[in-house]
Amino acid sequence: MRVFYSISVWLYVFFVHVATLWNPKAKQWVQGRRESLQKLEDFQTQNSSLVTPDSLLTGYKIYWFHCASLGEFEQGRPLIEALKNSESCKIMLTFFSPSGYEIRKNYELADVILYLPIDSKKNAKRFFDLVKPDKVFFIKYEFWANYIFEAEKRKIPFYSISAVFRKDQVFFKWYGGFMRSILKSITTIFVQDEASKKLLESIEIKSTVSGDTRYDRVLNNAKSAQRFELIDDFTKDHKILVCGSVWSEDLKVISNGINQLENNWKIIIAPHEIKETNLDEIERHFRSKKLVRYSQLDNENNDAKILFIDNIGMLMHLYGYGNLAYVGGAFKTGLHNILEPASFGLPVIFGPHHKKFPEAELFIQNGIGFSISNEQEFNAVLNHLKAADLHSKVIQFMNSKTGATKTIMRIIFS
Repeated sequence: MRVFYSISVWLYVFFVHVATLWNPKAKQWVQGRRESLQKLEDFQTQNSSLVTPDSLLTGYKIYWFHCASLGEFEQGRPLIEALKNSESCKIMLTFFSPSGYEIRKNYELADVILYLPIDSKKNAKRFFDLVKPDKVFFIKYEFWANYIFEAEKRKIPFYSISAVFRKDQVFFKWYGGFMRSILKSITTIFVQDEASKKLLESIEIKSTVSGDTRYDRVLNNAKSAQRFELIDDFTKDHKILVCGSVWSEDLKVISNGINQLENNWKIIIAPHEIKETNLDEIERHFRSKKLVRYSQLDNENNDAKILFIDNIGMLMHLYGYGNLAYVGGAFKTGLHNILEPASFGLPVIFGPHHKKFPEAELFIQNGIGFSISNEQEFNAVLNHLKAADLHSKVIQFMNSKTGATKTIMRIIFS
């Protein structure tokens, strides 16, 4: 099976190289990996120059974190921060996807940031030879066989953080023996929930329920959210619906309901991708309402009904202005971050494709999240939530889910 695994990895690499002919992200994926080994060698050279007789006794630890993309980075980030606050250490941070690397390539707490070299025996051996990590942390769904086996071979503690497992994954199929061997080579698997723990027990693999570190992250972020003078004026004396990370598919479902909101409501819309075509589409959906782009917002037009955000980086802070939230993606590729609005006490509406997001099911079960499949359902939920006050209920739920970072830190250093 290891042969088939290696073949599948290299087939993936081949098709990504083909995709570079038309796909900019594929090109970033390929070009970024060409630089990775040089960055590793530079890191190794730098570390070697710091080894002195004194540092041999009081030297720092090296902790390697690997994330698929931005969402996984946010799950690993609380642990990175906890480690940096607790001791003198260096952080190696790798990404699989350009959408994570390009946004966080300048993350200030990491000492080196790069794309993960392709998962091969040769690359894994070279990586460990150069980095010499003391502990390794792979986040959520990342299970790269050669790196995990190499860590086990070298007796380096390897942790899977905030992992989630589903019955339809290959680990639980009759043909999934090789993938199960990967899980068995991990020092500790920290899972988000009891369902994942029970699934692993069914294939005789132990795990520890720690919860989701993102709850720690978003609640800390909410405490330091920024305010913006122009948006203060725009939102003054109004209730606010914040629509975050919306796609075209979301707009088709929610636009009519938004257009029918009463005058005491205003709307902030942040598209998932800031492209002129996306901004134009938003304007087409709301022609009957006075709207303004954030880049054009001033004291003369802050009486607009709809504000849409034409920059990146503000969304988390904007939820602090909200009473309700709609989070996009679940009519398309997958649900975006619903924890951020909830960290400000906002109940959240989202689309139907949220199977891979356990937090969505928890929100629904606890009456703070609402999944809709069409325009009629959105309008019904919106009308229901306009008259409800769920702020305290949402905050209470979010606070009940914190503590994953402390749990993980306690166990890995016990």
